[in-house]
Amino acid sequence: MTGTIDIQRARETLASLPETTSYGGPPPPEHVYVPSPHLKAMDPDTMLVTGMRGAGKTFWWSALQQPIVRQLLGLHTNPSTLGESTEVRTGFGARPAHDHYPSTDVLLHLVQRAGVEPKIIWRTIQAWQLAPHDHPFRKQDDWSKRTGYVDDHPEVIDRLFGMRDDEFDHKGVFFLLLFDALDRCSDDRRVMYKLVRGLMQTAIDMRSYRKIRIKVFLRSDQNDETEIGDFPDASKVLASAVELSWPARELYGLLWHHSANGPNGEVFRKFLRKENWSPIRVGQRCLYPVPRRLILEEDYQREKFHDLAGPWMGTNRRRGFPYTWIPKHLADTQGRLSPRSFLTALREAAENTRIEHADHHHVLHPKAIKFGVQAASRTRIEELREDYPWVHQVLKSLAGVTVPCEFEDVADHWNEKGVLNRFAAEAQRHHVKLSPRHHGPDGVREDLEALGVFQRLYDGRVNVPDLFRVGYGLGRKGGVKPVR
Repeated sequence: MTGTIDIQRARETLASLPETTSYGGPPPPEHVYVPSPHLKAMDPDTMLVTGMRGAGKTFWWSALQQPIVRQLLGLHTNPSTLGESTEVRTGFGARPAHDHYPSTDVLLHLVQRAGVEPKIIWRTIQAWQLAPHDHPFRKQDDWSKRTGYVDDHPEVIDRLFGMRDDEFDHKGVFFLLLFDALDRCSDDRRVMYKLVRGLMQTAIDMRSYRKIRIKVFLRSDQNDETEIGDFPDASKVLASAVELSWPARELYGLLWHHSANGPNGEVFRKFLRKENWSPIRVGQRCLYPVPRRLILEEDYQREKFHDLAGPWMGTNRRRGFPYTWIPKHLADTQGRLSPRSFLTALREAAENTRIEHADHHHVLHPKAIKFGVQAASRTRIEELREDYPWVHQVLKSLAGVTVPCEFEDVADHWNEKGVLNRFAAEAQRHHVKLSPRHHGPDGVREDLEALGVFQRLYDGRVNVPDLFRVGYGLGRKGGVKPVR
């Protein structure tokens, strides 16, 4: 036993932590944890929500569509602004939904071949979601005709918006249209920014209505004022953006939430016994929200996590303390952490401890925690490969390099292997997804720093955080071993 917890049952619980990428649909209510920094992002008046990959953009895009989740959120926010009765529709997302919005291919056809202005496209999607079935606009049977109708009948569409806004205002509810996965709308950076810019303009236009709102979930690196901020009142959108951040204490709050509401939940609720756990009824489910004091009092969090993982990452304190060691080794150069990486590391650590260190006297073994960080690094590498194939190419070429190192050494590796020349040529043929904004070694370095992959030290050397270093096989003296 560790403290008051059953070690084997605790390992089973941690090994079953959810894989947030595998829902295939809306998350179940018991998986909905609301960090304090995210509360403002849920407000209908918040037009732009940004976050790194894995921060929760698609999670909330999907979750907000569920009345039962909005009921749960209403317990944390003002239920008069967001709740079960809020009418929520989707305007774009990763999952195809031709009846609600055009696919990526159709979207690109409208912009590049038909020459439709992005603002008209997004306005058309909004009108399609708002128009009653007997409205003349509803007779248009494809997106090309629909955008043409909206462009040719601006007064009709204005009256439609005004009529529906009056209806929602009379009911006292918001109509909320959600947009996500805009990084998938085009592999061409210029086209992507053009579409995002048009959507920002549409969001501003909707502020003139009382109850019709747009909420855009955008990846942090897409929120670039130089690319999407050159229209009147752009600052009203960009400056009011809410970042889906995850302070370390909220990551541990997420851990307690899943543990208390997962298999053997009563074991963890008893273990985290400082506060009473008051259940709430959400639909047919009984959920246990984490008492806020368990999140705000970091000393207590640290004590309880060390009851699970032991006080040190090795035989003495010089190896580090698990409570701070894990977030430190999962952060990018800007200190940003992803709940997906955090849960992956702990899930894999619990399973590895169960298999390789079954007799260990704590729930998690230090070596298993390092194994979990390696697993999280591999997952983050796969995400990076999906989002920015060019980043994968330039980092893969540095395998075996020990960091920190001089940037000249990095540039020599790139030149020796012809990496920059190769994908620069591919970019000219439009074969590189979202190619780097800058060219040459110094330009690529700048882009990697903006993405949180490279860190420029005070003496000019290059460092790479463990989150990326481990998965790409880069070394660091005394660090977590790279994946081979």
